[in-house]
Parts: sequence; structure tokens; C-alpha cells
Amino acid sequence: MLTDKIRNREKGILLYGITPPKANNTEEKIKEIAQKHIERISKLDVDGLVLYDIQDESDRTNEKRPFPFIKTMNPCEYSKNYLQELKTPRIVYRAVGNYTAKRFKEWLEETRPTQVHSVFVGAASYEQKNPLSLKEAYKLKREVNDNLCLGGIAIPERHTKKGDEHLRVFSKIDDSCEYFITQCIYDLEAAKIFLTDYAKYAKEHNYEMVPIILTLTPCGSTKTLDFMKWLGINIPNYLEEDLKESGDILDASIKLSRDIFEELYSFGLKRGIPIGCNIESVAIRKAEIDASVKLLDEIKAIIKKYS
Repeated sequence: MLTDKIRNREKGILLYGITPPKANNTEEKIKEIAQKHIERISKLDVDGLVLYDIQDESDRTNEKRPFPFIKTMNPCEYSKNYLQELKTPRIVYRAVGNYTAKRFKEWLEETRPTQVHSVFVGAASYEQKNPLSLKEAYKLKREVNDNLCLGGIAIPERHTKKGDEHLRVFSKIDDSCEYFITQCIYDLEAAKIFLTDYAKYAKEHNYEMVPIILTLTPCGSTKTLDFMKWLGINIPNYLEEDLKESGDILDASIKLSRDIFEELYSFGLKRGIPIGCNIESVAIRKAEIDASVKLLDEIKAIIKKYS
């Protein structure tokens, strides 16, 4: 079970991440998308399915968004009402600023009877004025449903700039986070620096290291590449040029992501860090969906190689 693997701090946890359908879809279209999700994910043999709670991040930057923001369905409702056939455990993201304290408390009460996994996400920028803060959400979780298997976000690129991402992680562990899912990783050096400081701090302060689940995303076009950069994903200049000059960005990104994961997985093993992987499949193009499944198979082979 996913909960046991997380709480036993096992290495090699494997997740598959998707975005719920757009909220403006018809009921018929949502059911059609859900059936495709069920058929694809049921064949994957992963430990868990990640369902994202998308928020508009335009306040985070002055740069124009490459793709327009379109609201997606509430991930909890999509999971509960449309993916009932799927037996894969779920990790549901909650952008806490989208909810009032009252509504968030009600959701926590609703989830008490069953084992639920979630990741709480804070505001995209300090400028956002939200009815519920991340700290308040953590407090409500402990008061209302402390059995909820809670995860947090880790952003290695932020560590390069501020040098304190490992401290954010341990602060969230104190707030009852039991695992962390990173932002998509293309910057190998930033990830290594973060993991080094994470392991060092744990050893010096007698913490047990919780799983760090590295997110990988195939990239199928230069426009997708621009969007990833807009989201704050750091893609070193030389890698960006390599991808653009490859002749097949999608295939090159799969190979790059595989190599990054293998190096970081080996790096984590040497330091006793339980590393896992989350393969994102957020595109609607069949080629990119197929690429995510191909990448997943290659990541499985790497985990098996080091087991």
C-alpha cells in the first residue's frame, strides 16, 4: 500500500500525475476523458495516482503566460465521481487558497473514514490574498484528520537562489508532512545541492529522512518548453539548446529525464535518501501521453537495476 511505503520511508515509490479535465467540459466529455484515464492508468502498475489542483499563477511573474489559464475540475470531485473504477491509490493536491477554512475543515472531516493522501499547496505568490494560508491548513489537518497522509512541495531551484529549501522541508515535516513531491526537474545541479543539504541537516539534527519524490515531465515542443520556464522550472541554457537542436524534442527530453533520474537516484542511495519518482502526464497530445508511459517504463527499469 502507498501509505505503508511512505510511512516506512521506502525508496523507489512510483507515481503518475495527471490534471483533471477542464471545468467547462460537458458531462459527456468529462466521462469520455475519465474512461481514457482509467484505461491508461490501470495498466501502469504504479504506487499512486497524483491529481493536481491547478491555480492561476499569473501573479507570480510579469511575463505573459504562453498558454491561457483555463480552470480545471476539483481533483477530489473528479477522483470520487469519475474514477471510481480505478483501484490505484490517489494523492490529491489541494491549493489551499482556493478554499475557506470552513470548507477545508468540511473536506477534512469527509476524508476521515478512509485513508486519504494529499499534498497541500500554498499561494503562487506573496501578492495573492487567500482566505486560507498553508500554515492554517496544516493546523486544521492536525486538529480534524491527523491520519491523512500528507505531503509537501519541494522546489530545488528555489534552493539555488535562497539556500533554505531543506529548512522549508524540515519545517513542513514538523507540520506533519510525511513525503515531498518536487517541481519538475531539469536542473541536475540544483537537485544535487538540495539533496546534499537535506541529508546533511537530517544527520546533524537527528531527523529521519522522508521520501523525496522527483517529478519528471516529457516536453514535446518549444512552446511547452517556454511554458515550463514560465512556471519557474529552471532549464539550463545548454540543455535548452540541446533540446531545441535535437530534431526531436520529445524523444530528447525522455532520454534527458531518464539520465537525470538515474544520477539522482544513485546519488540519493549513497546518502540514505529514499528517492521516488512522479511522472507527469499533463498534455493532451497522444504523442506526449505515450512519451510519459515510455518514460515511466524506463524509470521502473532504473529502480529495479538498483534494488
